Amino acid sequence: MARLLFGVTGGIAAYKMLETARLAIKAGHTVRVIQTEASQRFVGAASFAGITGAPVLTSEFEDDPLRGAYPGEPTPDRAPISHLALVENAELFLIAPASANTIAKLAHGHADSLLTTAALAAPCPVVLAPAMNNRMYVHPAVQANLALLADRGVTVVGPGTGDLASHGEHGVGRMSEPAELMEAVETGLAEAARPLERPWLGVRVLVTAGGTREPIDSVRFIGNRSSGRMGFALAERAARRGAEVTAVAANVALPTPAGVTVVPVETAAELKAACDERFDATDVLLMAAAVADFRPRDAAAHKLKKTDPTHPPQLVLEPTEDVLSTLAGRRRPGQVLVGFAAEHGDGAIDYARGKLERKRLDAIVVNDISQPGIGFDAADNEVTILARDGGELRLRRSRKEQIADGVLDEVDKLRAKESEDRAIRADPARTAGV
Repeated sequence: MARLLFGVTGGIAAYKMLETARLAIKAGHTVRVIQTEASQRFVGAASFAGITGAPVLTSEFEDDPLRGAYPGEPTPDRAPISHLALVENAELFLIAPASANTIAKLAHGHADSLLTTAALAAPCPVVLAPAMNNRMYVHPAVQANLALLADRGVTVVGPGTGDLASHGEHGVGRMSEPAELMEAVETGLAEAARPLERPWLGVRVLVTAGGTREPIDSVRFIGNRSSGRMGFALAERAARRGAEVTAVAANVALPTPAGVTVVPVETAAELKAACDERFDATDVLLMAAAVADFRPRDAAAHKLKKTDPTHPPQLVLEPTEDVLSTLAGRRRPGQVLVGFAAEHGDGAIDYARGKLERKRLDAIVVNDISQPGIGFDAADNEVTILARDGGELRLRRSRKEQIADGVLDEVDKLRAKESEDRAIRADPARTAGV
């Protein structure tokens, strides 16, 4: 099986790594452990050594009795540099719990401990499991650091929502459970072993992202909180699969994903025009943008003045055109259309299912933005994918890049089913087994 390197930082969730190590060894893997000094205040090195059958290292300056080898392997004749040897031999590096302090160091290339130095030298996949108080986790600095690491290819797992270390506190920041960590480890190993695949070569994908802004006057507008993170994650992941991707981006201030053509727009009308122009040549439409349902009927060409605070200007709204329904009405055979619904609170799934039917979509991705730490302008998401055939798949809370992969995997299934249905329509005898 695989050689796994575990990096354990200071946090009460460090105890979960004992069970994670046990599960890894039970699955046939070999494990080495690096601990920070702070982590040993929560779990002693002897506990990890007893489970893994290998010495635990803390400092770059201490000798490694196994000289970088993993349990069951011969010990090299000469002592290598430990932080290089451990990750050079590892097939995956799991850092859990990952404290806010360690996350910041990893994001900015600090190398002031054996763990951070090894991470900087790691040629293997790196998986990170944050664990901290909810107020720390949602801080913009932590979110920016996690986003930076994810952009560099680090896989971020969790955290979940639940009881926290501080008595009586509940919220996001609870480290993922050992079984979830092992699932991420096995996924990372499988992806690393898979040769570079571009299964979507020749597939043309149109993604909408961000949120439209409908002008009130020359300064003000009606808008929403969508940042475009989910749409750009979809675009980036589709491009990785080899697709030809165009992203119609409504007021998105994010870096352009590699291999993606971005068409900037502002209003719902501009977004519709951009989609109208490109839809016929599209194989997959992913409508992730938050498009305004209403706009001011008479936008002022100048800035409205506050002449009488007791009688502010009255806005008369008119509906915008339903872009997705309009496109669905002119779809050609073989196209796959996926909508997105950001709902709030009870009834989200039922409302989204109705939207799926009304708009004649193949699937709709729904998330409940009433939950803290997901949805608009957040690095994480948690969604349920509803399919036209009644299927329902929940993707648990994770980074939007991982959610995007889950959505595209479902699109793969939809495209395969669409292809099969077209073949049956062309040759009805297939349904009879002839």
